[in-house]
Amino acid sequence: MAAVGLTRTGVLPPPLADLLRASAARTALTGQPDLEALAGLRRCGMLATAVPAEYGGGGQDAFAVNKVVEELARVNPSAAIIAFQHFAVCMRMAEWGTRAQKASLLPALAAGDLLAASAWSEPGVGAAKKKINTVASPVPGRGWLLNGEKSFATSAGIADIYLILAQTSDIDDPGSRYGSSGQSFFLVPAGNPGLVPERPLDLIGMRGSATGHVSLHDCQVSDSGRLGPTGHAAVIIAGVRESGMTLGAVSVGIARALLGIAAAHADRQESVKQTMNRHWLAELSTQVSAAGALVSQAGQRSSADPGRITIQSKLFASAVAEHVGAEVARMVGSAGYLAGHEINRLIADARAVAHMGPVNDLCRELIAAPPDAGKAPDERWASAPEKGGTNA
Repeated sequence: MAAVGLTRTGVLPPPLADLLRASAARTALTGQPDLEALAGLRRCGMLATAVPAEYGGGGQDAFAVNKVVEELARVNPSAAIIAFQHFAVCMRMAEWGTRAQKASLLPALAAGDLLAASAWSEPGVGAAKKKINTVASPVPGRGWLLNGEKSFATSAGIADIYLILAQTSDIDDPGSRYGSSGQSFFLVPAGNPGLVPERPLDLIGMRGSATGHVSLHDCQVSDSGRLGPTGHAAVIIAGVRESGMTLGAVSVGIARALLGIAAAHADRQESVKQTMNRHWLAELSTQVSAAGALVSQAGQRSSADPGRITIQSKLFASAVAEHVGAEVARMVGSAGYLAGHEINRLIADARAVAHMGPVNDLCRELIAAPPDAGKAPDERWASAPEKGGTNA
């Protein structure tokens, strides 16, 4: 069965592909999100992929999500990142949301009426987010008051709802490798007067992703806006890794787009040079196929340690995409040494994936850790309140 929004052959419908491809070229110049392309993404049905069928979604798994993200990245990596973040929030809501949260939000997320984004990162707190500066203070009878600043949030200013990570206690959690048991998640609508997204950052890559800062100033959120039990952010984050969704899918899509450029260039070469380039392309395509296979394995969750494979797929695929970009640039030569050439945009987009969470250095730490290191968050599954069973 084809993933939601893709054709039977597993590719984007041509009108959507053309729209997003043209948008990628425009946003590379402007550095601003493309509202026309976003509207097309919202109405194409693709945003329903990760929402359970009972709430109007496609009811599909991480394998299908990764395929959709890969196909988006082949024509517009910024759109792929926007969709990836939307899917990630949908999955967390389906897993941890209360009945009321699911009923009120998931149908709109599936329809594209709501676009979801995550805001976890902060300036100067480190990639592992063990201690963050955004604080959620309990207010008796009124819920929570959030204050802080988030950085490098994808879809800042274009999302309709944000999944915010905040510190809710000072509990020290040495067993956690990512996040802390003193942290909680909150769903904050874009219309909340205490949430202020800033203009997109002037990035080198992913220039249409609306990546920017989100400030929280006395942002009042009712307790019904909390996602999951208080203090269980580390458990939820551990579940993200276990889900099989991987940013490696973005990298594979970018790498395949780069191979397409190289193949077209090789076709125009004289016979001797064409043969040499095609031999080199065969090697590059083999590396991309290996990255794609690892991404597929992550989505299928078929290994004994799905979380480890998910992280490995991101680390490996992002490295392959950067390598392919460098080699294709060498192959194309002076023809690609122009500011407006697509290859330079794709190379910058490929590099951006390494900086997305978990950043590649943290991926290496998580992969290298002994199997029993940092089990504390995962062991708390047994003692955690039932998913969706609180603040119902």
